[in-house]
Amino acid sequence: MTEQSSLIEYPCDFPVKIMGKAEKDFTQEILAIVKLHAPDFDETTMEVRTSTSGTYLSLTCKIQATSRLQLDALYQTLSANPMVTMTL
Repeated sequence: MTEQSSLIEYPCDFPVKIMGKAEKDFTQEILAIVKLHAPDFDETTMEVRTSTSGTYLSLTCKIQATSRLQLDALYQTLSANPMVTMTL
């Protein structure tokens, strides 16, 4: 698929939801990955939600997506991290 055939027009605000176990350094590790791929991400806008049981965390990071390659690289890095259970 080429950039022209993408359903997304870049640049755009793009929410990335990352879920994982509520471990000590989960939020900081995810933030480091997001900032690696989207250096201008404002960490104060990150939404953090804890599951009812307190076992899982859900982080939503709205980044300024600049390309399909950027998003693919971000999702690949997140998915490769053992702390991450799911990304949407």
